[in-house]
Amino acid sequence: MISFDEFSQNLNRLKERIGLACASCGRNPDEVRILPVTKNHPVDAALHAQKAGLLSVGENRVQEAEGKIPLSSGISWELIGHLQSNKAKKAVMLFDRVQSLDSIHLAVKLNSEAEKAGKVLRVLMQVNSGRDPAKFGAEIEEAPKLLEEILKLSNLKVEGLMAIAPLDEDLASASRAFSNLRNLRDKLSSDFDVALPELSMGMSGDLECAIKEGSTLIRVGTFLFGERIYV
Repeated sequence: MISFDEFSQNLNRLKERIGLACASCGRNPDEVRILPVTKNHPVDAALHAQKAGLLSVGENRVQEAEGKIPLSSGISWELIGHLQSNKAKKAVMLFDRVQSLDSIHLAVKLNSEAEKAGKVLRVLMQVNSGRDPAKFGAEIEEAPKLLEEILKLSNLKVEGLMAIAPLDEDLASASRAFSNLRNLRDKLSSDFDVALPELSMGMSGDLECAIKEGSTLIRVGTFLFGERIYV
């Protein structure tokens, strides 16, 4: 695991990139938050982030989070990886927000488990806005029905949308995916008269594109913490 000083240097570099990206499109850098992603890193990664004032971190897998969350306090944990419905109960107990809600079936399951736990679970709808067959997420055409059903569930609070750009060296593909997500968010917000302020999109390789298209949350792992420790 890298030292806190090394992490701090990486974080400063990341903030500089975000600042330049915001300046290039007339946005305020305060509108874009960083979500450190601790996948395949020890809990020290989350503790580094916390020490630096980043009080929310992202984790990809329920099982990995189980081993880290008890070793930390004062950190808000967000699930950003694909969630199988049979792990919904653990996800509700462990995470403060689930970004990867992509089906009505999963929404119903999460709502049921949240009700049993006596909590309202914050969620983002994951949309396959880049139409990448290798990515999870609801299809763009399915999103209105998914949102309609989520809004009926009293133990879920939908706060916005999430997307992962196609794995493509051509950043134009990422830009299209992010633009699609922003346009979809705007339409859903208008059609359903509901605030959907969060647009979780962009990682270290495409954050400039994401910021230009309106991202409010950048998910970054290796750029901050170095190469992953274990798999």
